[in-house]
Amino acid sequence: METSNQAKVTVETVIQAPVAKVWSYWTEPDHITKWNQPSEDWHSPRAENDLRVGGAFVTRMEAKDGSMGFDFGGIYDDVKLHEAISYTMGDGRKVDIAFVAQGDTTKVVEIFDPENTHPVEFQQAGWQAIMDSFKRYVEGSE
Repeated sequence: METSNQAKVTVETVIQAPVAKVWSYWTEPDHITKWNQPSEDWHSPRAENDLRVGGAFVTRMEAKDGSMGFDFGGIYDDVKLHEAISYTMGDGRKVDIAFVAQGDTTKVVEIFDPENTHPVEFQQAGWQAIMDSFKRYVEGSE
């Protein structure tokens, strides 16, 4: 994939949970494997996360029917507990995530550099679907 010169893409949601819970569910591998998919026919059977500047993460995403899969990963550029995460993907694209505490709710805003292979609208829809899956998982847990 080539890096893109296009404008950055934003996805976001507001989650009915405090920021500490949202942060841990976003960053802990045991949770990541339960929410990181754009639809019910995908899953993430494995996740590793070294959440520190210079640390790496990788999540395996696969179609449940075995027809395709890929590793999604990067290196952390910045980590501010309960506030922000920035990372660079393997192809050089950047991602910035903000966690905004709003009392008992948390706004999560993810901004990423799109790639040139797929239409921007397709990428935004896919990333938003994963964000929506995350929201459902957090709000559906105790």
